[in-house]
Amino acid sequence: MTKSNNSNLPHNTARRRFLGLAAAAGARLAGVVAMAVTASSSPTQAMGRHLGWGKGNGNSGGNGNSGGGAQCFLRGTQILTDRGERHVEDLRVGDRIVLIDGEATPIKWIGQQVFKKGHDHGWDGSVTPIRIARNALDKGKPHSDLYLSPGHALFLNDVLIRVKDLINGTTISAVTEYDAKTIEYYAILLDTHQVVFAEGAPAETFNPPESSWANFINLAEYDRLYACETREAMVSYATVLGEKGGWQHLKALLLLGATPFVPMRDPFLDISHQIDAQAKELCN
Repeated sequence: MTKSNNSNLPHNTARRRFLGLAAAAGARLAGVVAMAVTASSSPTQAMGRHLGWGKGNGNSGGNGNSGGGAQCFLRGTQILTDRGERHVEDLRVGDRIVLIDGEATPIKWIGQQVFKKGHDHGWDGSVTPIRIARNALDKGKPHSDLYLSPGHALFLNDVLIRVKDLINGTTISAVTEYDAKTIEYYAILLDTHQVVFAEGAPAETFNPPESSWANFINLAEYDRLYACETREAMVSYATVLGEKGGWQHLKALLLLGATPFVPMRDPFLDISHQIDAQAKELCN
């Protein structure tokens, strides 16, 4: 990778710092509101609403748009299975995929989405892949360039963070000049929402919001395999954080243990600083 001016690493550092200040300043007020909401229902239900779990709206695997949009791994991504790494498009129902805890579990279904480039315009931002460069997260993470949909989350610092919130314009960036006429994404569905290894990086599996099902070109296969099942959103593997969350981000921090009387630790800011430092090291 060629050298870059450090002033450009990353372009959103100021926004990240502002978020940290806003989080600290708003902690007490957010704490009062979040505690009041939590007290009005069971802890599990309240936590689900705060983090956008609910019926799947705002799910970490989606792009946050009501129309659905792109999900998950770009074609060609290598996923770790109990038989080694395999391209996501070559995986099949029943193949055993390695989880972050070292266990292996069978794939329930693999959803496929195909997007075609229009003749008179470029790719929509909700579809354009995000490139996480080799070693962008840490040494060997990922071990090769990793391409994910914008709303797909990585598991970092014990929380899930959408890749679109980690863009720094250098080691993590949108592939705005994507040359292919089609973009193919693959969503790996397990029995529960989990974290697996994509190109050596910890990435979430599919946790489908209801609005996203219609986007799969092979939905008929799922309906045939699981005709007697009700499609329901899963409990998220971990808390979802990110600067695009705003108020939701503050509430999620409170649920991680922050109170009006205890200093707030922000795992998102921590990992952002780590990625910034790694980017500078790679570019020097």
